[in-house]
Amino acid sequence: MITQVDIMERYVHKKAMKMKLKNNGSVFLMVVFAIALLSMLVTGMLQMNTEEIQLVQNQIFAAQALATAEAGLNDTLSELRTDPNWNAGFTDKSFEGGSYTVDVNDSRITSTGTSSQGFVTRVEADITIGSTSPYVIRIDHLRINE
Repeated sequence: MITQVDIMERYVHKKAMKMKLKNNGSVFLMVVFAIALLSMLVTGMLQMNTEEIQLVQNQIFAAQALATAEAGLNDTLSELRTDPNWNAGFTDKSFEGGSYTVDVNDSRITSTGTSSQGFVTRVEADITIGSTSPYVIRIDHLRINE
């Protein structure tokens, strides 16, 4: 025989099951939303890190181009110390995977360095050469990328 208490227990049990199923669906949606939000956050952070790495690489390549241009300037100063009338310059002389081109025009030396990645830097120096051998060279004005 079914009593009123049995009917009440079944009713409460059914209500509890419906509430449980209802809660499971909303929890699932919240978890999916949280995962989507975290995925977007991680993707954004990865994008920012990728851009930062590219900026650092560009700085390294620009520094390599500057070092190459300075090497061309130093090579030219070495030639001028032995012969103050030397003005042949250099064209695409290889240096550490890159190259430099140097023009000597009276008392102005222009050295253009190119890194192996194609970055270019220009160094220009106004110089004064001493009158006795070994010729002392004074850099009066140095310009970079002007």
